[in-house]
Amino acid sequence: MEIKIGVQHTPREIVLESGQSAEEVEGAVADALSGTGKLLTLVDVQGRKIVVPGDRLAYVEIGRQTARQIGFGAL
Repeated sequence: MEIKIGVQHTPREIVLESGQSAEEVEGAVADALSGTGKLLTLVDVQGRKIVVPGDRLAYVEIGRQTARQIGFGAL
């Protein structure tokens, strides 16, 4: 699923493709926002770790879960 993260005072958003479920991402965001100095940590499909300070989050957009397509045809 695609996740977009807006960071305060930064003109570009962070966009990543994650294998985590929407509930896992939402829980990580809630944990990061629940206290000062906490970090939002997510892992993308290539294994890279993205860490954003919770107090700098402007928004987090969680895309819907999509099944991976195999082959050349689109349904």
